[in-house]
Amino acid sequence: MKVPFVDLKTQYLSIKTEIDAAIQEVLDNTAFIMGPSVKKFEEGFAALHGAKYCIGTSSGTDALHLALWALGIGSGDRVIVPVNTFIATAEAVSLCGADPVFVDCDEYYNIDVQKLREYLIAISHQPSALPKAVIPVHLYGQPADISEIRALAEEYGLYVVEDACQAHCARYQMAPRLNTLEGDPSKIEKKRALQGVTPVQRGKDGEWKSVGSIGDVGTFSFYPGKNLGAYGEAGAVVTNDDKLYQKMKLIHDHGASVRYHHDVAGHNYRMAGFQGAVLSVKLKHIEKWTEKRRENAALYTELLNDVEEVIAPEIKEGRSHSFHLYIARCRRRDELKEYLEKQGIATGLHYPIPLHLQKAYGYLGYKKGDFPVAEGFADEILSLPMYPELTKAQIQYVVERINGFYVGWGSCND
Repeated sequence: MKVPFVDLKTQYLSIKTEIDAAIQEVLDNTAFIMGPSVKKFEEGFAALHGAKYCIGTSSGTDALHLALWALGIGSGDRVIVPVNTFIATAEAVSLCGADPVFVDCDEYYNIDVQKLREYLIAISHQPSALPKAVIPVHLYGQPADISEIRALAEEYGLYVVEDACQAHCARYQMAPRLNTLEGDPSKIEKKRALQGVTPVQRGKDGEWKSVGSIGDVGTFSFYPGKNLGAYGEAGAVVTNDDKLYQKMKLIHDHGASVRYHHDVAGHNYRMAGFQGAVLSVKLKHIEKWTEKRRENAALYTELLNDVEEVIAPEIKEGRSHSFHLYIARCRRRDELKEYLEKQGIATGLHYPIPLHLQKAYGYLGYKKGDFPVAEGFADEILSLPMYPELTKAQIQYVVERINGFYVGWGSCND
């Protein structure tokens, strides 16, 4: 049996008639940049994630850069980034001329809130050293501890930019507001106002909210392999902040409020009409596809329960995981990966080198051992095939081969 890591062709064939008609409409209207197909998608995606506004962009990386740019992040600023994420999160900071400050991850692979808190307390006596923003990444599709992160951000006057590039349709149950060092919410809001940080809508305790709509701004990627994938590069920003929306809208289209009338120096981060058309079609199916991913993940976890050498991912309470990736921690990971490939099973590594050990960020002065949790995970994590069209038989085959590898290894070592 062959089990690809993703299967974009099977998904396309299941919606081919709709996709072909949508693309033909773009051709007929010759609306190749933005246009009605992008506007339709923006409205639908904003509604899906409980946001007031959505702007389609040219990629997820561009969405992150656009958000930081509009928030005024610039040269000499610092932005907190989880060390366990794809490099685009940190690249967006670098593109603004700012420096990322890395924080280790927790057992759920997301940024460790306690370590974030300890870092902020440690530098709180140095106002000039305080970062201007924090980017919680909802990695692999599981929401980070966004209530706690937002409480800390409010206390220290930080913007919250949600990197939801892997977390379409993921949801988070709002936790009770935590007591902060200042204690009085009105003081915290005043502090944010003085620093130019607009208060965000908190939501009610216990309320389920879509990721991306909880911080100041949320960013998404529609890279073809994502849960909601374009047929090329595309991304989006979502926000409930009127002023921030207007800033981002200007910047993403060369700073023009009216064609050839440029209010600011911006960039070309516009979404192509074809991508808006494709994404609008897929938007009608994304909730069904997401539920299928969750079912597939549940089956993987059930079947892997008896394989002692593998640690399946856990879903933290108060989270709705969208399972862009199914990440397992495996003993003898590299040998297992090679064995599975020989059995016709494609796997991935997300991510084999934490950001602080990447050559691109060597100038920051971090060293091996600075972030032990992420470093340990990097040697163990293996991404198993995950997509809505994955069959029960394929999942059973993958787990059988994993179990067979460890049984054979055990026999060799008896």
